[in-house]
Amino acid sequence: MADLNSIMTWTFNEEVDVPKDIVEILVNGETAEAAYKTIRDVAVVTNKRIIIADRQGLTGKKVEIYTIPFKSIIMYSSENGGGLLDTNAELELWTEAGKLKLNVNKKVDIRKLDRLIGTYIL
Repeated sequence: MADLNSIMTWTFNEEVDVPKDIVEILVNGETAEAAYKTIRDVAVVTNKRIIIADRQGLTGKKVEIYTIPFKSIIMYSSENGGGLLDTNAELELWTEAGKLKLNVNKKVDIRKLDRLIGTYIL
């Protein structure tokens, strides 16, 4: 399996409204459940997948969309932020393509992410 950590790293900083450009790519029967701001990007959790929009270039007009279908997740783990100096929680996803690690800011409810992922992969 490939180690996706060396390719992609995102930190979910805070929950935000789902951007219109992401709503436009949802398929029939797919609903957005939550959206999270990263530095320049956004991650959206739907009832079918996790979508991460990666804005590129100086203007950010070029956007690469990553999709992690829930059906490809074999296992996942979450770790809440442990203490005063531990600023991020962590979410690890083992997929058919490899292992992916996401950082989750303390402002984000990691247990809400747990429930969403659990609901749709189990």
